[in-house]
Amino acid sequence: MGAERIQEVEWIEPKKRRDYKGYGFGILLTLIFALVAGQIARLPFFSIMGIMIISILLGAIWRNSVSMPTTVNVSLGTNFSSKFLLRAGIILLGFRLSFADIRNAGPSIFIIDALVILFTMIFILYLGKVFRINKKLTILLAAGTAICGAAAIVAVAPIINNKKEHTAIAVSCIAVFGTIGALFYIFLFPYLPLNESEFGLIVGATLHELAHVVAASVPGGEAASDMAILVKLGRVLLLIPVALIISFFMNKGSQKDQKNDKSLPVPWFIFGFLLMSIINTFQLLPEKIISYLLVLSTYFLAMGMVGLGMNIKWADFVKVGIKPIAVAGIGFLGLLALTPILLFIYHLFS
Repeated sequence: MGAERIQEVEWIEPKKRRDYKGYGFGILLTLIFALVAGQIARLPFFSIMGIMIISILLGAIWRNSVSMPTTVNVSLGTNFSSKFLLRAGIILLGFRLSFADIRNAGPSIFIIDALVILFTMIFILYLGKVFRINKKLTILLAAGTAICGAAAIVAVAPIINNKKEHTAIAVSCIAVFGTIGALFYIFLFPYLPLNESEFGLIVGATLHELAHVVAASVPGGEAASDMAILVKLGRVLLLIPVALIISFFMNKGSQKDQKNDKSLPVPWFIFGFLLMSIINTFQLLPEKIISYLLVLSTYFLAMGMVGLGMNIKWADFVKVGIKPIAVAGIGFLGLLALTPILLFIYHLFS
């Protein structure tokens, strides 16, 4: 018995060491790629794409072009980044949001953001039925287009128990059309019959990622940038009620089957995001500390995106086909078609 016990311990200890190495090497790998993505995002054209999109692309390229070592389970660390660090980044992202700024902007911002999200969610869910694509993938595409791109997708994914490859595909689709939309606004701004505030309003209401909004609003000057970010952050705020609504409908059946399960089917990090927003609203932390935490949020999110990218296989895209891309593209065009109504509401309450 003693010899068997010693052999068992000898087998377990190396396994634990390999696991620690897998966590360490995998997390380090996502950090390196996130730092590289941050530097690439500083370049003229790539700044439009933003660090998040570049991170997931780097992860996907690495996953499909480099063989992973067999002696160390790197996926332990990359999965840790794509799960826990990604959620930590979303929580810290709450420091971008101040309820006071949105309140001071008046009712038009709330009405516009609510309309954008309601219309986009319903429209893309309808498109998903028409194109007959996976329901959960459709929900992710709808959330990413309607609310705040990749952050909304990774926030909603755990609620609907979505597959990792679907999450990565949804992020990639949203990234493509968000980047196209940002370029569209930058090049067409001189020809659009809009003043700076109107331009900022439309940019903030229709583009996917915060990075897209920041980049696309630059031609309109400071007034456009301020308005665009304000409208965009209003959409970010609505992530919380939208997540709760999605959770209610997606988990309604399971709650009936599991009456004894009293756990709340909403991810805890949504409430962490809300708590950080409240702290920022009441200015409970110095601005310098908040600025550092926002930088940390950016790199946590980027590391998570690298981890997601490392779960992408080109075969997954071939498997789902062109339909998700078509749904994301048509959904974005539908949102653009809504802009005259958004401008009407803005002037009505101004």
